[in-house]
Amino acid sequence: MALHCGIGMRHAHHEALLAAPPPLAFVEVHSENFFAQGGAAPAVLRAARAHWPVSLHGVGLALGSAAGLDDWHLDRLAELTRQVDPVRVSDHASFARAPRRHGGPVVHGSDLLPVAFTEAALSIMVANVQRVQERLARPILVENLSAYLHWSDDRLAEPDFFNALARRSGCGLLLDVNNLVVNALNTGLDEAGAVAAACRWVDAIDADAVGEIHLAGYHDTGALVIDDHGSRVHAPVWQVFARTLQRLGPRPTLVEWDTDLPPLAVLLEEAARAEALLQQAALEPA
Repeated sequence: MALHCGIGMRHAHHEALLAAPPPLAFVEVHSENFFAQGGAAPAVLRAARAHWPVSLHGVGLALGSAAGLDDWHLDRLAELTRQVDPVRVSDHASFARAPRRHGGPVVHGSDLLPVAFTEAALSIMVANVQRVQERLARPILVENLSAYLHWSDDRLAEPDFFNALARRSGCGLLLDVNNLVVNALNTGLDEAGAVAAACRWVDAIDADAVGEIHLAGYHDTGALVIDDHGSRVHAPVWQVFARTLQRLGPRPTLVEWDTDLPPLAVLLEEAARAEALLQQAALEPA
């Protein structure tokens, strides 16, 4: 039986995971956590790589930045990719780099800021993605963002933006189902409406472009839904995931949990639930 689901490998779980490695399709690490030379981190990553395929998921490339990419960051990612030979490399459809107002070095906003869905923003992201892929000598996946603001000059529907990005750059899509639901809820929709909106998003995307799926928990403050990756996957996300599998079939899937980390057993329970849905999808006729 081929496995499809993996988990994010976070520091609090390193010891338990490596002491009794569970059956997983892969583990994901945040690329930037392993950029430093020496220390314990490379040894942990080598140990993980001996048990599972490793997916490198970045948060700092800022692929939508008009200021371009940081050479040092790209060099470190290329070296890490060479060392690990990851099963996938991914980052976000965001920007964070911008020139200072009065000149000087480009600054990094240390956040995943949303890009405008325009032809100009698309051209910038295509160029940056192509530069990364040429440097790594492999295609990457680009993740759709949870965003708490939108630009007034948006012209393209978000799925159309990603379809064009994949077609023009040769990259794939990391489809974050949780982000779809969070964004829909933050427009004021109830859960049923958010599920319907997220499913329409999934139906509009080019199925061939989707190389991985992310699942996670969110936090509803009452005023805003926060994509905090700090709880079990919520029911609306499971519903959209089921629809996604119905349309796409099984794809490599990750359960993310980054804040308020639970015991490893809880995270593995979530992964087992996702794996059961993936196995069911694998049995259904195309």
